[in-house]
Amino acid sequence: MRMPPVAFIVYLVFAGALALIGRWLAGPSSPDSAMKRSTYAGGEAPPTTSAAPGYRPFFIVALFFAILHLGVLVVATGGMNATTIVYLAGLLLALITLILG
Repeated sequence: MRMPPVAFIVYLVFAGALALIGRWLAGPSSPDSAMKRSTYAGGEAPPTTSAAPGYRPFFIVALFFAILHLGVLVVATGGMNATTIVYLAGLLLALITLILG
C-alpha cells in the first residue's frame, strides 16, 4: 500500500510547525529600523556598479573554449596530414583574432 499523500500531509504539518516555531523564536519585527532595511554583506557596503557590464566578456571566453575544444576534437579524429595543418593554422588565426578582439 502506497501512502505518498499521507507522507506529504505529515511533512506539510511538520514544515508548518517549524515555520511557526521559527517565527516565535525570531521575536517581533521592527520595519522602522534602518538595519532591517539595509543589505547585509559581511559588514561591507553593497557595490554600486555591476561587476561585469553585460554578457560580452563571458561570450568571448565561451567562444574561445568552444573553438579550442572543437578544434582539438577535429584534429584528434583526423590524423596529421596537409589538411589538418591548414585547419590548425585557421584555428590558430581564429583564436588570435578572438583574443585580440
